[in-house]
Amino acid sequence: MDYVIYFVITIGILVFVHEFGHFAAAKLTGMRADIFSIGFGKRLFGWNKISGFTFGDLPKDFDGQGNTDYRICLLPLGGYVKIAGMVDESFDTEFASKEPQPYEFRSKPAWKKVIVISAGVFMNLMLALLIFWGRNFFQEKVILNTTTIGYIKSNTLADSLGFRPDDKILSINNKAVSNWGDVLNNIYISTLGENLDIKIQRDGEVKNIDVLRTKIPDESNVVFISPKTKPQIGEVWPGSPAEKAGIKTKDVLLKLAGKELHSSRQAVDIISSNKDKRIPVVLLRGKDTLQLSVTPGDDAKIGVAIGSTGPFLYKSYGFFESFYYGWKDIANVTDLTFSTFVKVFKGKVQFGKVFGGPIKIAQIATTSAENGFSSFLVFLGVLSLSLAIINIIPFPVLDGGHLIIILVEGAMRREIPIKVKIAIQNTGFVILLLLMAFIIYNDIINL
Repeated sequence: MDYVIYFVITIGILVFVHEFGHFAAAKLTGMRADIFSIGFGKRLFGWNKISGFTFGDLPKDFDGQGNTDYRICLLPLGGYVKIAGMVDESFDTEFASKEPQPYEFRSKPAWKKVIVISAGVFMNLMLALLIFWGRNFFQEKVILNTTTIGYIKSNTLADSLGFRPDDKILSINNKAVSNWGDVLNNIYISTLGENLDIKIQRDGEVKNIDVLRTKIPDESNVVFISPKTKPQIGEVWPGSPAEKAGIKTKDVLLKLAGKELHSSRQAVDIISSNKDKRIPVVLLRGKDTLQLSVTPGDDAKIGVAIGSTGPFLYKSYGFFESFYYGWKDIANVTDLTFSTFVKVFKGKVQFGKVFGGPIKIAQIATTSAENGFSSFLVFLGVLSLSLAIINIIPFPVLDGGHLIIILVEGAMRREIPIKVKIAIQNTGFVILLLLMAFIIYNDIINL
């Protein structure tokens, strides 16, 4: 149910924003918007000025007299605004046998048509900008300011590839890295589908480590290499071995079982490998160095949440500066999106790894919401930008396809025959349905 709820919320917000763009632009340019629908298919309920609030479908001979019917439909996979005199996803062509009316889409000049068709993409773009601006303005940016590896466990992937503690990562595929965020981005995101050439500095010498893409875990939350940090206690559970030992929140762990610590992952590994054994602990509390001992329980845990002390850099941006970085975020996501498209078409990246349908959206929406409201908003912003990018692609049924038809008609100075438009729409709709079916199939097999 969580998946269903967050999917409906996510799609509902994105569809409303997109379709409101078309609706508002149509109204402002003197066009009638007969229907504003969230969802496709059967009308569940809705409201208009003529019949008020009603359930089910409206009568077939219903005349809205220029008023919009605002409705919720059965399939929550999108939405639409039906603009009078326009060949769209509704495939309504009854108007074709009548004289063009001044309030119809077809009777308006090309520039007004372009505004109406582009407004949905524009609104999704503005939503993304607003979210990215808000993240930069209201939320302090935390940067882990190191590229030095702190801990390599024996017989792990990183160990087998030749990484060693205190290796400083200089660049990945010839792109310099200055913090751990850069390292993760260049391993898991910007180099998707590519083998890695990682340049490191070890004992004053520069070395190269080549890593095949097939060796890299698919998810960035899978431990591959860890930054050099000092583990810090984030929380101590009441009645736990840690509380009994005198360990407190914000204590910085320096040594466990006589071993100097360089990452929270290392601390967890030492604790879990010493079940029911008393292990010495050296920690820093404020300015004092303390020596304690703790015995992990039968579950090989001591009852703490372990975080990191950094080194962290904290950045905050002003009101207008946040807009600049918001646009920069949009540019980065857009560039990544198109480069990923190219990699998919070249066969470097599997289609199912980067494209997701309703199931994947529901999964990510739920996970991001569980990580906090801010995380969910960022996901919403990325998805809104993705919707804008996809919709502007010049493909039939999509806004980009409608835009191409408008530009062609403007160049020809006459309207393309209705039958041709319907054929184009039908072809695009069938291809889009097949693509959606394939994406949903990929969602299912990747569960």
